Amino acid sequence: MSPVILSAAGAALVLDDPDPQWGLPRVRHFGAALGPVSGAALLPALASPAPPLLPAQGDSWYGRPGLSGGRDGDQWPVRWSLDRLDADTVSGSGGTVTITASDARAGLGLVCELVMDGGGLVRMRHAVTNTAASPYRVDGLVCALPVPGRAAELLDFTGRWALEKVPQRAEFRHGVWSRENRRGRTGHDGTGLLVAGTEGFGFRGGEVWAVHAGWSGDHVHYAERLPEGVSLLAAGELLEPGEVVLGEGESYRTPWVYFTWSGAGLDDAGARLHGHLRARPLPVRPVTLNNWEATYFDHGLDRLLELADRAAAAGIERFVLDDGWFRHRRHDRAGLGDWYVDEGVWPDGLHPLADRVRKLGMQFGLWFEPEMVNPDSDLAREHPDWILGRAERMPPPQRHQQVLDLARPEAYAYLLERLDALVGEYALDYIKWDHNRDIAEPVHAGVAGVHAQTLATYRLLDELRGRHPRLEIESCSSGGARVDFGILARTDRVWTSDSNDALDRQAIQRWTGLLVPPERLGCHVGAPHDHVTGRSLPLAFRAATALFGHMGVEWDLTSASQAELEELATWIALHKRLRPLLHAGRVVRADHPDRSALLHGVVLPERAVYAYVQLTSRTDLVPGPLRLPGLDPDAVYEVRVAGPAPERAALPAWAVPADGAPVRLPGSVLGELGLPAPALRPASALLVELEKV
Repeated sequence: MSPVILSAAGAALVLDDPDPQWGLPRVRHFGAALGPVSGAALLPALASPAPPLLPAQGDSWYGRPGLSGGRDGDQWPVRWSLDRLDADTVSGSGGTVTITASDARAGLGLVCELVMDGGGLVRMRHAVTNTAASPYRVDGLVCALPVPGRAAELLDFTGRWALEKVPQRAEFRHGVWSRENRRGRTGHDGTGLLVAGTEGFGFRGGEVWAVHAGWSGDHVHYAERLPEGVSLLAAGELLEPGEVVLGEGESYRTPWVYFTWSGAGLDDAGARLHGHLRARPLPVRPVTLNNWEATYFDHGLDRLLELADRAAAAGIERFVLDDGWFRHRRHDRAGLGDWYVDEGVWPDGLHPLADRVRKLGMQFGLWFEPEMVNPDSDLAREHPDWILGRAERMPPPQRHQQVLDLARPEAYAYLLERLDALVGEYALDYIKWDHNRDIAEPVHAGVAGVHAQTLATYRLLDELRGRHPRLEIESCSSGGARVDFGILARTDRVWTSDSNDALDRQAIQRWTGLLVPPERLGCHVGAPHDHVTGRSLPLAFRAATALFGHMGVEWDLTSASQAELEELATWIALHKRLRPLLHAGRVVRADHPDRSALLHGVVLPERAVYAYVQLTSRTDLVPGPLRLPGLDPDAVYEVRVAGPAPERAALPAWAVPADGAPVRLPGSVLGELGLPAPALRPASALLVELEKV
């Protein structure tokens, strides 16, 4: 039989086609495209050890099994027989493969789906069905693809509240490197991506493979290397004992798991992931003001109206009213779950504010935290049994709140009715959907409940959007604790972090941006004195940082000076001008040798914009050149400074040409020799704009 080849955008995946009586296909290759070669011609090259599509001991795999589970009192190891392999492939355009297998003695059926899109991104999921009369307990089911032995290093991410996506690297050694998350949400420390690569790989160089579980509940990512010469990356949902038990004829299907490969570093791998999200188009991303750090729980109408007036004058296009508008919510210890406008604070409802916002030409949005409830709320007092957990005791509290059991039909119906009613009454354009705590001791109907809770959340989002197709939804989870392709299939952006500190945000956005493209990353201009870190930073630096995403403002503009408002308006106007580029172009990051600085940008065929960011003081007296990645080497570009130059910057001649005419240079020169760098003070940035001549 002939192997099956999926190929697109320079990537390829090769499956052998085994004897139907023995085992699943083995993944013989995932990496670079192999050129115009038939599957049969590859047979002599496919003798190296390779894992089966779903690793199991029955296929002589002695690492972690792809499927783990069993029946009480009747342990029978699974050994799959291939029933059917359907492939629909077009060379260079990807395709799909569906594999059906079974084990009659074990009483199980299996369906494996693989899809390679036109950008070379692979997604995979498995479904296991119990075909026997006795219940089958699914303890784990993951998706895995092999990586070659030359993948010598691992990169993953950790983090905490207000400091997400902190990178950490290690040698890829024998054994398992596992990142397991049991927080009931993706987690501040959720890795998002687990990357394997050749030694020293970076943004622009080296060969890399990466895996991402598109799931918003408990999950696992792991890398495994065996002495037999086989290595793999795997991911999937992390199930607690007894969480999924299948009766006869019932099935469990994994979430989609995404695999990306690049022969040219992390940027290329990230571009494939971005392409998947960009396949679902978005409307123009309005510059957004969120009032949280401006007013917190102080919802005086006059103050909010003044804030809206100043926002509109600065060019802001959407006004979002955050926490504090609903009943009993004068602080964070009460009211969650009581989703009715507080009549004491808003005697005329939210209409006076919403009407003014729209009269000023802005959209109107509202904050919710639907999955949570305060014990001090009408809802909790009336329905204590709706709290996710055992009836005999309350789960450990966090942030004075508990989790509402969305898998309970009555709780689900209440939330849907309240959300639907409020979106309809106020014609909401936007919801900031928050989730502010880890889920502890989740018990639903006597079993572990994260799986059911996550699926119910997805259903709620899907049904609400079905009723209001033009509604946009932001996924916020005390910042960036729910950033994954599962939630992003149902939302339009993520709140990247609760920290608006521009220095911390440079790194947070840089690494979150491997998975998520700029137009889906909420990036706001914070207050001059940051509310989280206490650091004071200049407006130009805060704005230049927020510019490279879905830009917004989280700052009390009623306290800003006229000069600050005018400067902010200049930056917002610049963002709007660059928005078609920033939200459609290819993200590039230089492997800049100076660790005190960053160089990153966004590139389209005809134009590009870069930010040279000085984070801390330089060691060298003279900064190294700015080698601009991602340009067409055969094209000529006009080069100019975009936006206001940083204060007290020593600018090179190209940035302030004597005759006023912009410098023109080929892409080959800009990429190889680069431009002389400005000498910047710490916490400052210079934007460089290029246009093809």
